[in-house]
Amino acid sequence: MQKIAIFGKPANGKSTLSKQLAYSTGIKLHAIDSIFYQSDGEEIPRKRFEAIHESIITKKSWIIEGFGPLNSLDSFYARLKAADTLVYIDLPYFTTYWLVTKRLIKGLFVKPDGWPEGSSIIKGTIKTYKILKACPQFWNDDFEEQLRNFKGKRTIYHIRSISELNSFISNAKKPF
Repeated sequence: MQKIAIFGKPANGKSTLSKQLAYSTGIKLHAIDSIFYQSDGEEIPRKRFEAIHESIITKKSWIIEGFGPLNSLDSFYARLKAADTLVYIDLPYFTTYWLVTKRLIKGLFVKPDGWPEGSSIIKGTIKTYKILKACPQFWNDDFEEQLRNFKGKRTIYHIRSISELNSFISNAKKPF
């Protein structure tokens, strides 16, 4: 495990898991949202993002957490191809909607883990609900089949519950 991509729907625990994994492995963590968004919450120019992303995935080791630009999947798939370990967090939709709402409530008092500095929690939550509504178009059986095609080339973990998520680091799950 030297190049680890952690991805999935919004508010599924990617930031929390990636921080724990970075701490336990000593591998540098790169959160996509912190790269893609400026401190005011606005996106950086696409070419700049792609250059930063490319410079990260060519390094010897990294943990990259997140998805990236919705209208360009190139960087996401480049990351999956460069990684030796894929961690797909795929919690049920009712759990995800609850976690987004919980993050909003908590975020009114404390900045959520992995939340871009200076970004509005309310505007971000509204955007997250919109993204979540569109998620089944991407996070679906076809995507899972694409992941299975990576099998053998890299280790793949598919986390489907909060209990699996909570025990991932201490009890490595069998890849699918």
